[in-house]
Amino acid sequence: MGFTPSSGEELQSEYLMPRHHAPAAVEAMSTLSEVVHPLVQVAEIRTVAADELWMSPAYKQDLVAFHFTWIPDDAAVGRALAGIERVLTPFEARPHWGKLFRMRADQIADLYPRLDDFRSLLDRLDARGAFRNPWLERVLGADDFRRLPRS
Repeated sequence: MGFTPSSGEELQSEYLMPRHHAPAAVEAMSTLSEVVHPLVQVAEIRTVAADELWMSPAYKQDLVAFHFTWIPDDAAVGRALAGIERVLTPFEARPHWGKLFRMRADQIADLYPRLDDFRSLLDRLDARGAFRNPWLERVLGADDFRRLPRS
């Protein structure tokens, strides 16, 4: 904290995909260098070990992650994200839940094999919809959530 770009106000995105896609995904990303380069403060490629958490991008598979810390330009970053998501989609790229992404439920659903189990858990543990919001509806396709009252 306290050092650029880690002041706590930065815009960040991260996409994770099965590790075996790494070489092809790097090559695909190179086609976006003119769009991405002027907007990036820091970029990294790292690996992530598989886990057993239902909604984790690493659920039961080792991953490669492409991380971006952006300059503070929402519109330009949004355009860059559209391109990144377009080129990484063939590699089963999953967005980091806590960072910026544009993907919607129909693009995300097939990437999470336990999504229906998670939705059932939400229905059981949050029956009144206290933890539902427009973001959750957008990224999880929570059409059923809209019918529930909110607190």
